[in-house]
Amino acid sequence: MIKALRGMKDLTFEESERFVHIVTTATNIAKRYGYSYIETPILEETKLFKRSVGESSDIVGKEMYQFEDKGGNDVCMRPEGTAGVVRAFIQAKLDRRQNEKFKFCYYGAMFRYERPQKGRLREFHQFGCESFGEGSVYEDFTIIDMIGDIFKALGIGYSLKINSLGCPNCMPQYRENLISFLNGCKDELCSDCNRRIDTNPIRVLDCKNEKCQSLLVSSPKLIDNLCSSCNSDFKKLVELLNLANIEFEIDTNLVRGLDYYNKTAFEFVSSSIGSQSAIAGGGRYDKLVEFLDGKTTPAVGFALGIERIMELVSMPNIERDGYYMGAMDSEVIDTLFALAHKKRESEKVTLEYTPKKLKAHLKGADRVNARYCAVIGEDEFKNGTIWIKDLSERKESVVLISEF
Repeated sequence: MIKALRGMKDLTFEESERFVHIVTTATNIAKRYGYSYIETPILEETKLFKRSVGESSDIVGKEMYQFEDKGGNDVCMRPEGTAGVVRAFIQAKLDRRQNEKFKFCYYGAMFRYERPQKGRLREFHQFGCESFGEGSVYEDFTIIDMIGDIFKALGIGYSLKINSLGCPNCMPQYRENLISFLNGCKDELCSDCNRRIDTNPIRVLDCKNEKCQSLLVSSPKLIDNLCSSCNSDFKKLVELLNLANIEFEIDTNLVRGLDYYNKTAFEFVSSSIGSQSAIAGGGRYDKLVEFLDGKTTPAVGFALGIERIMELVSMPNIERDGYYMGAMDSEVIDTLFALAHKKRESEKVTLEYTPKKLKAHLKGADRVNARYCAVIGEDEFKNGTIWIKDLSERKESVVLISEF
């Protein structure tokens, strides 16, 4: 028997209903905040992610599904969503419309070759939003507020962590201070951290090794080395969160896993999904459009992992809907087909092709959660009528087929 590849999972039955509920809820809330839907390809040039995510990141270094296609092109299946949206933004020349603001939301499959575990797959799905053209920290707050609305609508509890990653003005001096600190304890750091000292020392702060984390407690903190502009923005973000009564924690080691972030960084975390506690995250990336050959455009965005939150989502009670139609005699099936076709102009209809007894049809209506069970038996067929039961109100009636 052929099975799905390791780390890749089918979505069926209740899981697929939950998936659609999450996507629909998130999309509807994003639209209320002014976002419109965008779809980008799953397959992109590898250099898009090497230039945006960063060659020093684990995604590019270890996890990408990368290959050469039949045309000799170096391509990969997208490991995250932001880079593709930025590429589409530049390709559509929207970066040249400097006085306009653009907001896009999306969802879809992402691919990373890593060890499958609870809430983390090799093919997984994200919902994300990207806002272009607005450099104000008020937009950072608005995105955080929107994510909170999404999780509230889905019934998910969370805690919020924030940090500032600075900008090109304050990062160089901090980087020197951090490298000096890390070199002083490099013999005690893990091999990944030692590699990152030379490639991207900020990523050392993101190490999950417990011994490394204990050493980093006394490391220099970026928020203590911010320039006046970054410091002002971060203080304003804290002020806005307090004014909105949104609880948060300042996590000075929060750097996110991708190289393109600057200034605001944030994560929504849950203690209900094991060690992989991040359920959404994002931040500001004001230099990425320019770095991918577009015109300088401020931008901020986020992504949430759909599989990570599926077990946390309580499905709303779904009211009975539509009609179940069935026959008790094979002669009636053709009549039912015509009735079902007409009824489907305005209602959801499930049509059972096999003649059954009334009790079996009532069970069938229950299985599809139909509001009405409509059955034609021998007597109804002779009289030109149809028997209907309202399964919500528990009321029965017989009506003329011509009036159905």
